[in-house]
Amino acid sequence: MKTKRFILLLSALMCFAFTANLSAKKLNVVATLPSLASIAENVGGNLIQISSITKGSQDAHYLEAKPSYMLKLNKADLLIYSGLELEIGWLPLLIQGSRNNQIIVGGKGNLNASIALQSNSILEKPKGEVDRSMGDVHPSGNPHYLLDPRNALLVADLMNQKFSALDPANQNAYQQNYETFKHKLEQKITEYEQKFAPVKGREVVCYHPHWSYLLNWMNLIPVTYIEPRPGIPPTPKHKKETIELMQAKKIKVVIISSWKEPSKALEVAHATNAELLILPGEVQADNDSNDYFSWIESMVNKIVTAYLTK
Repeated sequence: MKTKRFILLLSALMCFAFTANLSAKKLNVVATLPSLASIAENVGGNLIQISSITKGSQDAHYLEAKPSYMLKLNKADLLIYSGLELEIGWLPLLIQGSRNNQIIVGGKGNLNASIALQSNSILEKPKGEVDRSMGDVHPSGNPHYLLDPRNALLVADLMNQKFSALDPANQNAYQQNYETFKHKLEQKITEYEQKFAPVKGREVVCYHPHWSYLLNWMNLIPVTYIEPRPGIPPTPKHKKETIELMQAKKIKVVIISSWKEPSKALEVAHATNAELLILPGEVQADNDSNDYFSWIESMVNKIVTAYLTK
């Protein structure tokens, strides 16, 4: 009789342990960008395991499709990517090599974050046919939309919906996490907008059109770019024309991404007595941008300080 009771007790404990293990299993989420990973971490909380394929110091346009990335995706329950062809050069190869049907386009574990945006809110959609003579132009529009935190709110809601669909037992927790993130970011947006109100309408020169969403949100006007076309290094003639334009308009701020080689932008800044701002191209690109909130705050602070002190 005691043996029978022991067996029943052992079976019950094993069932409990199995059930507990199932409930404790986290969604394995892989994002292509640190900014997407940071937002996902806020919405998923301790219910997900999150990692990013690219690092903040890397330009996500250009990445080698390594087998280690394929292995990472092989184990993923969900892949979150920017879309708008930002990762077009390497992500399809990684998805194919991962042998994970869940994360293929159309699969339940595939999330193109750009679908959170309305079509008319996507900037710089080229008109007509796109060819290489135009430089590194994205046919679907500028993919750096997370530089506008208002878009991050939309992406966070999309993540909330996807997490809930994949893990319905924790739907309420995801919703609560999303509401917390939304409330905090909305407060921060109000704070940032008050901070940059004194510099609205100012003109700026950028090295590359990476910053369009940030500038649009801050109501700063990009007068020209040091690159004559996206991804095409400046010629001496174009550099001279840029310097002359800046001098005529008395533009005192030049912006370049931390990914770009700064020497040409530095020449232009020195020739015009302007300040060169090397801004973090992504979350974790520098010590001031450890997560999504500090990334946006860091850029706003640097831009406002540059205008008010020049």
